[in-house]
Amino acid sequence: MPAITLETNFEGGNLGYYERVGPAHLRLGVKGEKDQDGRNRQANWYSFRVEGATPGQKILFDLVDLPGEYNYRPNRGAITQDTPPVIREDQTSWRHVTDYDYDANEPKLRVRVIPQAAVFWLAHVPPYTNRDLMALEKECQNHPAFQRQIIGKSLGHRPLLLWTIAENAGTASKPTVWLMFRQHSWEAGTSWVAEGAVRALLSEQGAELRRNTIWKIFPLCDPDGVARGGVRFNSLGYDLNRNWDVEDPQRMPEITAQRQAMRDWISQGHRIKLFLSLHNTETAEYLEGPPNPDATTRALAEKLFEKLNQTSFDPSRPLSFSEVSTALGVPGRMTVVQGLARDFGIRGFLMEQRISFHRKFGRLPLPEDRLRFGRELVEVMWQVAHAV
Repeated sequence: MPAITLETNFEGGNLGYYERVGPAHLRLGVKGEKDQDGRNRQANWYSFRVEGATPGQKILFDLVDLPGEYNYRPNRGAITQDTPPVIREDQTSWRHVTDYDYDANEPKLRVRVIPQAAVFWLAHVPPYTNRDLMALEKECQNHPAFQRQIIGKSLGHRPLLLWTIAENAGTASKPTVWLMFRQHSWEAGTSWVAEGAVRALLSEQGAELRRNTIWKIFPLCDPDGVARGGVRFNSLGYDLNRNWDVEDPQRMPEITAQRQAMRDWISQGHRIKLFLSLHNTETAEYLEGPPNPDATTRALAEKLFEKLNQTSFDPSRPLSFSEVSTALGVPGRMTVVQGLARDFGIRGFLMEQRISFHRKFGRLPLPEDRLRFGRELVEVMWQVAHAV
């Protein structure tokens, strides 16, 4: 029997180590990442290619090294019985593995695969890479309502993009709806939503959505993390949604560029009516508004939550509003929504979407579900922006 090998030499590929327990049994350490202080380890990304498999013969994978921290509190890890991997045996379609079990004592996720091909891919969730984004941008670039801007460079010198979609983006009287995706590199589901949103806005049916509204989109906020198969930190360990109370262009050029783009837009006299940053979690799904909301912000939040509930959005808790807090009084824990409220008075929202069992679908979500939600999202944002 030929030896099975695992490869990560492709964009987004990442795995800590692997060792052979038997000819068709491998033990895999999930690499994880820590922040700039060596804390808050998270191991919720892996993506690798299997080569040398025998079609029809079962392979066992044991995923280990899962525990970590979140917001300085120890946890058993993000990879559990609720988060089976996805498998791809062709060039396009992902599906969830159905044969697995979880040992909470170690902890360990054991995955059993009977491949239909000698080469296949396994990942935590369906990946969406910089290359995928560039393919989408190439499709969009000739549309008259689409504009591309490079607002800065990441630590790895990759372009930080801002897309504008509007019939006349220079008209300051139009309200602006601002969308932000992929602050955390593992949260690939948000990029699938972004693609669905952009396709909807640029479609023939989306003409009304872009006629009297300016759409500003950060389509992928951490290109370095996406390229290396990271988790939620830039290459120096800074969380790109936990440092919006810090100005540091050397260590956090990503946040600096994004904040400056919004500052420039406001200084030109434009109104940002709605802002949304989209995220993924393992088991929770919710909408969170800015801290200390006034009556208008609360009404906007309630309308947005009401409209979202008519879509595939599947909240696990009621509408909430964030609290401004830092760890032990140390700067560097403010989210984008908190930072924008403090600095610019922007009514911003953060949405989390789960990667685990989805009650409205009756199954685990896949890319086609995220694409559809992207279409639903821009319709809802447009309705709310013009209703309140």
